[in-house]
Amino acid sequence: MNKRKYRLFVICCLVLDLLVMLISGYRYLDRKIPDEIQISRGKKTEDVTEVLSTPFVTFEEAVTVSQDGGYILPCKLLGYIPFKEIKVTPADDQEIYVSGSTIGIYMQTEGVLVIDTGEIQNRNGETEEPARNIIRQGDYIISFNGEKISTKRELIDDISELDGSEVTLGISRKGESIPVSVTPVKDKKGDYKLGIWVRDDTQGIGTLTYVDQNGNYGALGHGISDIDTAQLLNIRNGALYKARILAINKGSKGNPGELAGYICYDDRNILGTIEANSRNGIYGQFTGIADDAITLKKMPAAYKQEVKIGTATILCSTDGEVKEYDAEIRKIDLNHEDTNKSFVIKVTDKELLEATGGIVQGLSGSPVIQNGKIIGAVTHVFVQDASSGYGIFIENMLKNTERLF
Repeated sequence: MNKRKYRLFVICCLVLDLLVMLISGYRYLDRKIPDEIQISRGKKTEDVTEVLSTPFVTFEEAVTVSQDGGYILPCKLLGYIPFKEIKVTPADDQEIYVSGSTIGIYMQTEGVLVIDTGEIQNRNGETEEPARNIIRQGDYIISFNGEKISTKRELIDDISELDGSEVTLGISRKGESIPVSVTPVKDKKGDYKLGIWVRDDTQGIGTLTYVDQNGNYGALGHGISDIDTAQLLNIRNGALYKARILAINKGSKGNPGELAGYICYDDRNILGTIEANSRNGIYGQFTGIADDAITLKKMPAAYKQEVKIGTATILCSTDGEVKEYDAEIRKIDLNHEDTNKSFVIKVTDKELLEATGGIVQGLSGSPVIQNGKIIGAVTHVFVQDASSGYGIFIENMLKNTERLF
């Protein structure tokens, strides 16, 4: 009886190990073979299969699906197990102006962002929280008693005129507009309050990645989220400004560093507009092409399948001058669900490691160069290893530009 149980246990363990191996193998191949790719116009199917050649994966005959030459390329595991169908889209090769310059970022939210709700002591000394379970963290207030509002100042002015009557607020919540009613509370000073903490703008320092031939730019490689709600900010407008680095707080294990500086808030120092804040970066029109403070170098853009494990360089500025620093691409994921975490990059340059410890806040958007092409941009630092972080493929940033403009 014991032998039979032992045998059954061993078989179960072997089956479990086999399942783990199969799942791990499938995940590995899924990272290696993208769901969709762009290729240079005129390239043949054989060129695609050669680039994507992977053990255990075979490619079937392509099926044309669009007039521009796009097609579906089926592939199988071990020659007979259906794996996936790759969408292949012909595209024109692009040359863009690569930067690495430090920029100041200022954005105004679309409506007034609610950071949190809070308690108020009324005139009797009792604690009330009028907005609790009515207004939520991350909501945007877009109207007050039917009148549109855009700024915190407008909201404060409207609240100052309250007489204790119920207030109707227009709320934007997860893309849906809903009306909510809140009854204000009179505090100890005799002023009416709604018990909400709000914000209507944000600012910071980052790195300009590129400007395309039409004067459209991409920067950061990741979106800007609110520091309190951790939600991607919905923006009304914004601007890029010149910025100056004053000091570097060096990164270390468990302590991400940062570039400390200031933004030159002056109309003469505006470099462009901010028209979109997306998961893959910020985008807009660049107006500072002729500005000597901004470095721009024309360079071809690589397709994601051209990115290889091995040496690369990073363009960034820590002292006002854009320099090229040595790095290594350590890992590539052609199918990562977070497109701004598509590859792992490690800084190997002694000068940059000495100055910053590796990747610090403010370097997001720094262009990554390999084999004479821009392949992407730095997006995140690893908290436990300041020398390493994630990057986004330039192809994905350029797709954002194409969609927006």
